[in-house]
Amino acid sequence: MTTNEPAKKVQMTEGIFTEELIAEMRAKTGIILRIDQGINNEEATRMAILKFADGIGDPNPLWRNEEYAKKTRFGTIIAPPSWVFSVFAGINFGWKGLGGFHSSTDAEFYKPIYRNDKITPQCQFNGFDGPKPSSFAEKVIVNKKENTYRNQNGELVAKVNWFVTRMERLKARQKGRDSAMKLPYQWSEVELKKIEADILAEEPRGATIRYWEDVQVGEKLNHITKGPLGMTDEIAFLIGGGAPIARLAAHGVMLRSYQTHPAWAYRDPDTGALEPIFSVHYNKAAAFAQGGLPLQYDIGFQRHTWQMHLLTNWMGDDGWLKRTHVEFRKFVYFSDVVRLEGTVTKKYMDDNGEPCVDIDTTAINQRDEMVMPGNGTVILPSREKKSFPIDKRQPLKK
Repeated sequence: MTTNEPAKKVQMTEGIFTEELIAEMRAKTGIILRIDQGINNEEATRMAILKFADGIGDPNPLWRNEEYAKKTRFGTIIAPPSWVFSVFAGINFGWKGLGGFHSSTDAEFYKPIYRNDKITPQCQFNGFDGPKPSSFAEKVIVNKKENTYRNQNGELVAKVNWFVTRMERLKARQKGRDSAMKLPYQWSEVELKKIEADILAEEPRGATIRYWEDVQVGEKLNHITKGPLGMTDEIAFLIGGGAPIARLAAHGVMLRSYQTHPAWAYRDPDTGALEPIFSVHYNKAAAFAQGGLPLQYDIGFQRHTWQMHLLTNWMGDDGWLKRTHVEFRKFVYFSDVVRLEGTVTKKYMDDNGEPCVDIDTTAINQRDEMVMPGNGTVILPSREKKSFPIDKRQPLKK
């Protein structure tokens, strides 16, 4: 038994790659998935927006303070761009008995989501790459899915392409990724006080307009810090609607789902309860069963919201987050702290004549590991053009 291996074992289904399974999944390329069990929010009520902002640790008053928001160009609170993940993030599909880890996401945003908007999601399976060799689990495939989100007027508000690496759980456990790592990380009280002071110093730009003309290539964004990651961080994200696959429920409601989808659950050896595979994010024994991981770890979509938090803090109320890309390179384990930073790499007018800024982002843990490289594009107000990006993105009149 390794140092971090749990004393009691969780038993999950142990699928393997076969030619038949690969052919079966290839034939399903292009289908629209049934996602009712993965939808968590539909109406962008005040509380739905507030709980999600709380769940990602984003204090921006534009998402939470109606009196403040009334004075902005929006005239009311809006949802952060990442709120679409609380409407629908993803759902398990196919690859019977195989494990999976979120590997990367691309997101584009077209319209703001105002208070009380109703958002309808759709998910399409766009096939997969592989199987291909992997140092993590001998061989893997990379699943490709596309989510779209439309408001009550039928307007496209966001599109998300997300990629999941699927592998044989047994092979991953045998490789034992990070099994020698000393976890949880042992922080001193002095270190924790410094981390907390750093977090409390965060301040969104808010109503102070950031004009495109004033931005310089090479400019650094004010950083943000997340962690030490703990159980309540995961609970808060789930309460806000964040990314359970499928939606979590209790007692007979969930039991009936497991009767239909037995591979969605395992029996907890301590309690005897059926638990969802998703609990790898808050159950140590499940994390080990999923892929030999030594401790519970964060959720991919959750980590992506942190990058968007960094970008929206910097651009202010009058900017527009056009697109973002992130890759999940390392796991963020319970007790880890992540510092997110950004650097302006380019400023230009896009094909629509809008003033854009490209930004490279980093997310680095206390072990100095890059856990999430990424980039994004922000559209900013222009002093010379007298333009504001939101003016082009007002929704149809209700």
